[in-house]
Amino acid sequence: MSKTNESARKRAARPRDAATLVLFQMSRGRPCVLMGLRHSGHKFMPDNYVFPGGRVDPADGYVPAANEMRKHVAERLGRAATPHRARALALAAVRETFEETGLIVGKPAKQNAVKTPDNWQPFFDAGYAPALKDLEYICRAVTPPFRPIRFNARFFLANGEGLQGDLESSGELLNLEWMPLEKARDLPTPGIQQIVLESLEELIDAKGKVKRPKQVQVRRMLYGKRVQEFE
Repeated sequence: MSKTNESARKRAARPRDAATLVLFQMSRGRPCVLMGLRHSGHKFMPDNYVFPGGRVDPADGYVPAANEMRKHVAERLGRAATPHRARALALAAVRETFEETGLIVGKPAKQNAVKTPDNWQPFFDAGYAPALKDLEYICRAVTPPFRPIRFNARFFLANGEGLQGDLESSGELLNLEWMPLEKARDLPTPGIQQIVLESLEELIDAKGKVKRPKQVQVRRMLYGKRVQEFE
């Protein structure tokens, strides 16, 4: 290995686990996805339209849920994560969506079931526990090693009809809007999210039902080349 390559390898930041939730609603038989603009002050993907999401918190995997992931979703996540971490990823997607948009993917919570982590308290204070069974795992992407901030991000998909809460920006995502796919694809958005947007035509039927993907695509860089794998 050359000194240049060895130096680059040493400098590469370790990717942190993150989760993103792609929510959609049907309008005239066509899906509209929820996206918001990351403001220019963000270090990661500023001035880009993105789906709600963020990194996994250590407490996420311990949060009680109203229902759990379906077996095939948990198994696919488990190919590159422990069962506990897989559950934490799904819960992080729900939490980040609530924090960034005010929308609740949940069911009525049992009062005083268990003590909840502080960053989850506002969610439970609204009277709900997170619901995981309708989340479909559709994509994973690892930020290239030359980026200063890196994530190992899982993308989940769910129908956004019947969500609780009011759509309201927390300041992390601006201009929150349910956008037709055609409009969303024309916005400034990261390459991986463009790939996810293009895949939605095959994953959502005309009635708004999410189809189970035959494979989950994984995008990462291997030996200096961008590769597409499956899990």
